[in-house]
Amino acid sequence: MGWVEEAKRRAAIEAAREVRDGLIVGLGSGSTAAYAIEEIGRRVKEEGLRILAIPTSYQALLLAVKYGIPTTTLHEHPIIDLTIDGADQIDPDLNLIKGMGGALTREKIVASSSKRFVIVADERKLTDKLGRGHPIPVEIIPFAQPLVVSRVRELGGEPHLRERDRGVPYITDNGNFILDVNFGAVENPKELDLRLKAIPGVVETGLFIGMAHAAYVGTKTSVEKIFRREPT
Repeated sequence: MGWVEEAKRRAAIEAAREVRDGLIVGLGSGSTAAYAIEEIGRRVKEEGLRILAIPTSYQALLLAVKYGIPTTTLHEHPIIDLTIDGADQIDPDLNLIKGMGGALTREKIVASSSKRFVIVADERKLTDKLGRGHPIPVEIIPFAQPLVVSRVRELGGEPHLRERDRGVPYITDNGNFILDVNFGAVENPKELDLRLKAIPGVVETGLFIGMAHAAYVGTKTSVEKIFRREPT
């Protein structure tokens, strides 16, 4: 295992220590969140940890089943105690880009339902500004693709339809398309998020602004815990 995978696993194990008996836990998607799900499953099996989990994707659901984690739904538990999820970029204020795994809408719903939202990642995901060298995923209704592409270009973005295979669009768990949009370094991610969501046909964006409470970031040798900076 290279240092990146070891850093991911180390961060995920550290974050999973926040899970306690009786909690409703949101399970994120992606490779780093998968390590957290594995560790939570180990604790369920070996320590008798008693929780109920709400997965953010079919991938997370299948992993929860694989590792013996009991699952529930937002209908049964609309308030989640703790969600552990990954991120594609993290800025100094713990604003995030998420969605390269395709589950951004469900991830944002689960995060918004959570009392505490914790990120696990490796140090490569840290950036001074969101969007620098990284696209912003935008989930859209397929029928609206021409309109959304036009409006996104008016905002200065370069949209690219995500494809599963050449010429075959990637389809989300919600039956929608994803545009990966290059904006470059974003000066005001909150404003951009609002402007994108004002476009008819946009379901959700991968900009998670002011949502994360803490991040466990794996480095080559340790885990750095970063807390959200409160406005002064």
